[in-house]
Amino acid sequence: MRQVSDYWKEKFGCKVYRIAINGGFTCPNRDGTLGSRGCIFCSAGGSGEFAGDPKRSVTEQIEEGKKRVSSKIRTGAYIAYFQAYTNTYASTERLRELFTEAIRHPDIVGLSIATRPDCLPEPVLMLLSELNRIKPVSVELGLQTSNEETARYIRRGYPLFVYDNAVRELKSRGIEVITHVILGLPGETVTDMVETVRHACLTGTDGIKLQLLHVLRGTDLYEEYLAGRVPVMELEEYIEVLRACLSVIPEHVVIHRLTGDGDKKLLVAPLWSADKKRVINRIKKEFG
Repeated sequence: MRQVSDYWKEKFGCKVYRIAINGGFTCPNRDGTLGSRGCIFCSAGGSGEFAGDPKRSVTEQIEEGKKRVSSKIRTGAYIAYFQAYTNTYASTERLRELFTEAIRHPDIVGLSIATRPDCLPEPVLMLLSELNRIKPVSVELGLQTSNEETARYIRRGYPLFVYDNAVRELKSRGIEVITHVILGLPGETVTDMVETVRHACLTGTDGIKLQLLHVLRGTDLYEEYLAGRVPVMELEEYIEVLRACLSVIPEHVVIHRLTGDGDKKLLVAPLWSADKKRVINRIKKEFG
């Protein structure tokens, strides 16, 4: 299993920390283009609860992020992670302004940009390719599931082939692709989850994030949970799902995440996931 900390150390020659940046974006699933309530699992923060303050400049957010990890790092470097909402969903001019400010920071060794596969028009791809020639750029695509029925249920808003095309377009430009997968979506079997991971790997993803489904207060998933339509996994069950998914991931695909954090102020279930130290220790015990 190739873990991201080792991969980054090989790539950049030092320990690397990621600083979450909030660029003040929105999402076509929220601004009325595709919908107004987002995917059913997505909080009002657009998965950016741990990102910076969008009212502050990119440089200010980077400096604040460095302070937050100052106790953990003496020597090393940082990746600027544009995390909240859909980070290519803006004019190319606006994207150029934000991404260039980040990439020019002397302590930033690369950019990581979280987005939707249906928000990568040609001008944006050209910009990302241009930036990738300055410092490494990776794009994190929110696939979540390869099951079209589940995708409709969670209101993902695009068919599977759009993800496939996005991976090909990015890879053809030498841009690293990381795929985000949610484990435990309502109605999915272990076979469904494994198939999603397999599909991402066969399509050509360079890295993968395996994320436990969190039920967060204020989401439509929360309403489904209250209605008894959203079973959640226990820790031991999640470990077995991870085992099955890891068994189909090729050695060259980098593992960026094996679980995930839900904002404790919003987390409703599964509550065991709030004990991050216990979860990480259990995962380390099983998978090293």
